[in-house]
Amino acid sequence: MKRICIVDYGMGNLRSVQKAFEYIGFEAFVTSSKDDIERSDAIVLPGVGAFDIAILNLKRFGLVDVLRKKIKESLFLGICLGYQLLYEFSEEGSCEGLRIFNGEVKKFPQKENIKIPHMGWNRIKVKGNSKLLKGVDDQFVYFVHSYYVENKDKSIVSSVCEHGIEFDSSIESGNIFATQFHPEKSGEVGLQILKNFGGLL
Repeated sequence: MKRICIVDYGMGNLRSVQKAFEYIGFEAFVTSSKDDIERSDAIVLPGVGAFDIAILNLKRFGLVDVLRKKIKESLFLGICLGYQLLYEFSEEGSCEGLRIFNGEVKKFPQKENIKIPHMGWNRIKVKGNSKLLKGVDDQFVYFVHSYYVENKDKSIVSSVCEHGIEFDSSIESGNIFATQFHPEKSGEVGLQILKNFGGLL
């Protein structure tokens, strides 16, 4: 059976992601080992918290170079902060991200009756023929974030969501997939998304 590697870099509860994959029949393991990441068939980079701390942790574990390499070669899923780390910089800090895609990570603007962080269930609108989001258009998924990604290349955006503004809630480009929302916290819809991802192995 092909193995899904969940990268542990000290940013969030990874067990819930692992349990979700196991529940739908995929073998997933949590690791911070470069060798494990190098040998894996698919990589999942979850995460919650601050952009700069995440990048510093990845550097401390010596994972930046192997991730940059494997993200371009292997099936990859970034979740929440793991999505934002694919870009150059974040308004949240000063560290350089993984620079896989061009775009900006911005803080939600302050607006009346719009709460920050964006926390809870919200509806996504799928754009194009998404492999990851097949069968889940116009469904509710679970978000927890104060920053959002604004992609320069809109052709990679696979869904959008509204929270005071419209933002890019997921992307896909070749073997690379990423979501601002948490599939592992999104009930049956989230399990379907993870099943779609695993089905690409």
